[in-house]
Amino acid sequence: MKKSANELMQEIVFAAVLDAVMALKAGSKGLPNTLLRDIGAIHANTTQADLSPELQAAIAASARAAFQRLMKEGYSVAPAGAAAPPRPPRPGGPDRPDRPHRPDRPHRPDRARGPRPPGRGGGGGGGGGGERPRGPKGPR
Repeated sequence: MKKSANELMQEIVFAAVLDAVMALKAGSKGLPNTLLRDIGAIHANTTQADLSPELQAAIAASARAAFQRLMKEGYSVAPAGAAAPPRPPRPGGPDRPDRPHRPDRPHRPDRARGPRPPGRGGGGGGGGGGERPRGPKGPR
């Protein structure tokens, strides 16, 4: 069974995060304080150049593996601005009208929308328009 693009991307991102954590561990050489320092140095404005060489290599390998896996699963990856592949022709040929004629239904010309007869309406929510009926005492 073929996986959806969402499931595939989740697996790719999960694998990349695991690879990055393993690279951080390898970069710290088993020293917990070094590992904590390296993790603490990562923040929202961190660039790839700020990361350890082990982590940079893991990110590059994860990106390559992600593109290879996408192409293996049948997804195409194209540079930005590249033209989309041509679509196959519509069934019925180019002279097929948008709305086919149905001989079993009578033709009804567009009619102007006028006021609806009383008691027949399009629902709508209560409230709106009209005056409120007044009781025998008059206005309050």
